[in-house]
Amino acid sequence: MNKHLEELIELSKLDKSIDEFTPLIKNAEKKLARRVAKRDEIIKKIDEINIAIEDNNAKIVSFENQIKALNEQLAMNIIKERAIKTEREMKALQMESELAREKLNFVNEEIEKLNRILETKERELKGVNRDLEKADNELNRVSLEVSAKIASIEEEKGKLFDKRERKIRDIDQKILSFYEKIRIWARNSAVVPVKKQACYGCYMKLNDSAYAEVIKSEDICTCHHCGRILYIEPQTEEVGV
Repeated sequence: MNKHLEELIELSKLDKSIDEFTPLIKNAEKKLARRVAKRDEIIKKIDEINIAIEDNNAKIVSFENQIKALNEQLAMNIIKERAIKTEREMKALQMESELAREKLNFVNEEIEKLNRILETKERELKGVNRDLEKADNELNRVSLEVSAKIASIEEEKGKLFDKRERKIRDIDQKILSFYEKIRIWARNSAVVPVKKQACYGCYMKLNDSAYAEVIKSEDICTCHHCGRILYIEPQTEEVGV
């Protein structure tokens, strides 16, 4: 087999091995991202509960102010009664006091409802805070696990990069440049085997003349259909296999 072709086959396999680390890193990062998303969702829920609690408290304060104003109004009405001279004025004042008492009953009922809601929200908040603590612990555990895994992957990847650097120093620069141009669009299928007389990059069948050239392996041959670099694997070197 042509020496340059052998070098490109080895380089292509190295590049493929290096690129195979990328999905491993992405999967590890996705695992961490899922834990972060879960934690963030819990934090969002806590924020929503806190807003609801603040809103309830604000309503309770508003109702308490109304109670204060209504009680003051009833107290004033008692004083006014002493100065009333006609039955008509008395009935009007009694009606005003009755309306104030009805409002007081309504406001007190609303405060009771809000307090029940508040108790429910506070219990919910405690539960969600426990969930947050668990999520934080899980996130920290996974973060350490993922960091260690990525560090290990990067170490192995670095070793392959070093091996690649040593390899490309021995390759003819024109041949290397030719390979890199194909790799831009073909990625890890820049150098592919020929099986059953077909390019295993585009899976198109080679004509007999092109196939014979690949079998000879005297020069670097490319697929007439897609332009990838072709070679015959050792176990299929014989014609007709």
